[in-house]
Amino acid sequence: MTLASRGVGRFVPITHWLRHYPRPALRGDVVAGLTVAVMLVPQGMAYANLAGMPPVTGLYAAIVGIVAYAVFGTSGALAVGPVAITSLLTLSGLSAIVSPDDPSYPAVAALLALSVGVILLVAGIARLGFLVNFLSHPVISGFTSAAAITIALSQVKDLLGVDIGRPDGVVATVRDTVAEIGSANGWTVGIAAVSVVALAVGRKVAPRFPTALVVLAVATAVTWAAGLTERGVAVLGSVPTGLPTPQMPEVTGSLVGELAPVALAIAVIAYAEGVSVAKAIARRERAPIDANQELVATGVANAASGLFGGFPIAGGFSRTAVNHQAGSRTPLASIITAVVLAVAVVWLTPALFYLPKAVLAAVVIVAVSGLVDIADARETWRTRKSDFVVLAVTFWATLLIGVEPGLAVGVVFSLGQFIYRSANPHTTELGRVTGTTEYRNVNRWQTRIDGQIAVLRVDGPLFFANSKFFTDRVAALVAERPEVQWVVLDAAGIGDLDASGSHTLVEVDQDLAASGVTLLLATVRGPVRDVMADAGLWHAMADRIFPSVVAAVGSVDPQSPLVQRDSDEAPTDVV
Repeated sequence: MTLASRGVGRFVPITHWLRHYPRPALRGDVVAGLTVAVMLVPQGMAYANLAGMPPVTGLYAAIVGIVAYAVFGTSGALAVGPVAITSLLTLSGLSAIVSPDDPSYPAVAALLALSVGVILLVAGIARLGFLVNFLSHPVISGFTSAAAITIALSQVKDLLGVDIGRPDGVVATVRDTVAEIGSANGWTVGIAAVSVVALAVGRKVAPRFPTALVVLAVATAVTWAAGLTERGVAVLGSVPTGLPTPQMPEVTGSLVGELAPVALAIAVIAYAEGVSVAKAIARRERAPIDANQELVATGVANAASGLFGGFPIAGGFSRTAVNHQAGSRTPLASIITAVVLAVAVVWLTPALFYLPKAVLAAVVIVAVSGLVDIADARETWRTRKSDFVVLAVTFWATLLIGVEPGLAVGVVFSLGQFIYRSANPHTTELGRVTGTTEYRNVNRWQTRIDGQIAVLRVDGPLFFANSKFFTDRVAALVAERPEVQWVVLDAAGIGDLDASGSHTLVEVDQDLAASGVTLLLATVRGPVRDVMADAGLWHAMADRIFPSVVAAVGSVDPQSPLVQRDSDEAPTDVV
């Protein structure tokens, strides 16, 4: 393989995997492609309806997005297309700019998808895939659970067959729905109830069976045969036949500026959702995933969706799981899915005229029900209370304020907590664990200490944000122990040092010297040593820097209880 072909294969993966396609994978890819296509027909239309778009645009977005990802993506199992979270973000974000009932709404949604694609493409080219790490797990969990509840509540009106318009927020949605519940259409409620039960049972008993498509077909047939439209059951009506032609959405500077915050939020969520599920499958299959190339692939998929009249899309959790379980091993499965969807759009859309909107609402509600992760919230509470606070703040902010503001609040709160922890790193005095030569926290272990020698460990980088904290901690230690003559800084936990941290070390050394206390350093790591050397500090303290704590203490007093084990000490297990 030439260097040029390797380069093309890296940026356009289809040129590599298609040339080296493993024949044994064909059957699994075909089965998976057909399975996901059957699943995507009802889901695509349901999520388009959730986004405030004409239902058929969900199929448009799925077709072109899937093909684009197959060309540029690195996962053989990721199923790209309309998903609940990005559909909700589309509706909530655009509603503040243009009414979903406005004829220009689909064009603005297409421009939004194109904007999301551009953001992701630029991030991929700049290799900014690491930025998704700033979305912590508690933030994603809290946001996803609240968004799922918001989505479900927004669909209740269609389950009941009532018209409440488009209330602003969860509280208004609940209030208006309750106010109109007395005018619910009995036939619509019956169809919705049967659909929800059938979908829920089907997902649990036979997850690979196309239950949603069967429910859709049966409900459509019953509605047509029984003439339920005359009894108030709302249906899709005419659905355009054929594939759209690519068209550049009308771009104006002011509109792009208004869409930018929404596009950025959707870009982050779309990438995070897709890459997380792709990595989960890749770990299971021991297959490589290029995070930056995934940015490019998701960006191209969204740009393609926008050019073909779609809306923002992403890799979906449930469809990806089904795709993988059905046998998908290469992106050929996605291409097969796209072909089947294209055939459906060209030939089958007239049959959707009598499809009840209540069925699409049922599809959405059952699909998002699994996103409310109570078990994860409980586990987070048990694991770390501060992380649970982040999860809870994100959840309630998203539920009560709105999806985009809620996500922003969660990210800011999470980063604030991270900054606080960085500015207040865990710092502890160490002693020698009885019966060993190991050094541990004096408050957690049975240890031996020396009245004249204090060993201090800092677990975190020493930089501008925590310089004062470190200075105060050392000063407090010396004030509490006036008999101390030497302070040994165990630097094993200090992984980084900046200019402020280096200056702080000099200040601490001078302050201790003024008090008659000598500072010694032990187990200094390579990156920290490099900074100290550049600052001239390593040479200045060379005679007070040691490879280990025991060496540092031994240089002061070889008979110290921090060095010598007494003959009557019983060994203690150290883990």
